[in-house]
Amino acid sequence: MDNINLQQGSNSTQWGPRLRAWPLTGKVWVTMIIVMMSLGLIVALGQIVVHDIIPTFQDGDKHLSMDHSKSENHADMRGDLFSDTPVEKKGSPFYQTDEFIFALKFTHIHIFGMSAIFILMGILVLFLDVSQRIRIWLIVLPFIGIVIDLASVWLKLFVDPVFFWLHIPGGALFGTVFVVDSVIMLWQMWMNPTVKLIKP
Repeated sequence: MDNINLQQGSNSTQWGPRLRAWPLTGKVWVTMIIVMMSLGLIVALGQIVVHDIIPTFQDGDKHLSMDHSKSENHADMRGDLFSDTPVEKKGSPFYQTDEFIFALKFTHIHIFGMSAIFILMGILVLFLDVSQRIRIWLIVLPFIGIVIDLASVWLKLFVDPVFFWLHIPGGALFGTVFVVDSVIMLWQMWMNPTVKLIKP
């Protein structure tokens, strides 16, 4: 395997060659991955702001004056800290409720989509010129953030609406790691391709 070089260090096995040593076509490929995934995450952030945050804080006071059925339908369509926990109002079996089906669909879509992003980013992290410990944290942390973010949906729907707030630390965790990954990758490939950023 000419393209993958395993070097035995004193405490760890390192992958090579480093991103800084990749050919120009490889660097362009990684850059395009970062650009397109950044655009996707920015759009997702905009959707969260419009769909969840703005309605929660601008329309929260309207829940008291709106017709109950309209308020309930409105809350079912978005994340809303001030909405009631709807499962308690349903007479259907747990697994037949709209909320359970929504949570399953949401989890199914997002666990594959978000995981795919950080599976790919994790592969690229293997080739960063940083310590093994940093690479491990950069690989593990976003998946923890994804689990927290997805758990917030289930907890919000079936336990208490206050768990809506878990979206913030979950999203902030994987979002921050994505930014850190991207900055280090771009720096090592384009800005400082010959000098190590962090010694392993």
